Amino acid sequence: MTSLIDVIFLLLLFFMLSSSFTRFGEVEFASAAPGGAATEAHPVFVTLSAASLGLNGVEAEMDDLPQALAGHRNGDAPLTVLVAARKDVTAQRLSDLLVTLRALPAIRVTVLEAA
Repeated sequence: MTSLIDVIFLLLLFFMLSSSFTRFGEVEFASAAPGGAATEAHPVFVTLSAASLGLNGVEAEMDDLPQALAGHRNGDAPLTVLVAARKDVTAQRLSDLLVTLRALPAIRVTVLEAA
């Protein structure tokens, strides 16, 4: 007769070996560090809260962000976007913004630390 712990161990081993572990998508971003070098390009400041999105102090929609950022480009130079997230922002909302920004060409995104 087999003990219960042996049966549980075999079931655990079976489910661990038969399951597949997938890697979730990763969103890359840079975190601002104090004492960074100054650049000549003017960055775009995006303020993100749970209910709103601001682009250089003007209310904007997430869907209209690519067109709004196109007006701030200066030739083919990469556009620097500084993202300041409020304390009420969820990780999903921040991820949605970063995915939207990463879909655009020549964008450098820096997420500012909350004070």
